[in-house]
Amino acid sequence: MNNPPSPDPKRLAQVRCFLLDMDGTFYLGNSLLPGAHDLISVLDRRGTDYLFLTNNSSHNRAFYAQKLRAMGLDIPDERVFTSGEAAALMLADQKPGARIFLMGTPDLQDEFRQHGFELVEDEPDFVVLGFDTTLTYNRLWRLCDLVRAGLPYIATHADLNCPIEGGGFMPDAGAMIAFVEASTGRRPDLIVGKPNRPIIEALERKTGQPAGALCMVGDRLYTDVAMGAHGIVTVLVLSGETKREDLRKSPHRPDYVMENLIELAMTLWGL
Repeated sequence: MNNPPSPDPKRLAQVRCFLLDMDGTFYLGNSLLPGAHDLISVLDRRGTDYLFLTNNSSHNRAFYAQKLRAMGLDIPDERVFTSGEAAALMLADQKPGARIFLMGTPDLQDEFRQHGFELVEDEPDFVVLGFDTTLTYNRLWRLCDLVRAGLPYIATHADLNCPIEGGGFMPDAGAMIAFVEASTGRRPDLIVGKPNRPIIEALERKTGQPAGALCMVGDRLYTDVAMGAHGIVTVLVLSGETKREDLRKSPHRPDYVMENLIELAMTLWGL
């Protein structure tokens, strides 16, 4: 069977907040995918809340909101939530003002500084690995030394690849996690982003809704659809990484499978 059994579409009418993946779901590169405008229009018409949610921690929410606005979606910064922000919020609860060795882009560094952390090279309280597109070999080496020394080790997310315009992929934070594991024998003590519990808790706090009132819309089985294990309704769109044949061998079963956002918008319009 290629598809999971389809539940009653009216279950979607009970969702109070849609969580919308970005890379591979709403856009590729700098181009909106079909149905992006339609879905936002339908959600606005219904008065249903939504939040753009991405594991991609290479940029902050202001960057992604501006990117969406540049593509024609009038989205305020507050409607974007990243795994980087979730990690910063979680660590701020644990140890405000902590010293952190951060593998991350300037945007992620700014995110952590804005939450009051001190970014250091030596004697950190935590080691944090984000999707660092600016990394150097020497910093990877330093990261491995700190991880090998047994310091608390947190990753913003574990996506293996990030889809790019034209159908290709670039290595994501999960590939960096594998590099560190090969060198040190350690995986992160905690991974914050989808589909892990820390980001579920952060989303419940941010939206004010329990997990059962949320719906994740995304293109990946092992991150977006896996959110269903926490009681979140899941919609898999086939516009990004996952192909229909991948469902046959996946342990993660979406509640709905749709070709693209057009089909989801039409389904919601008809409810």
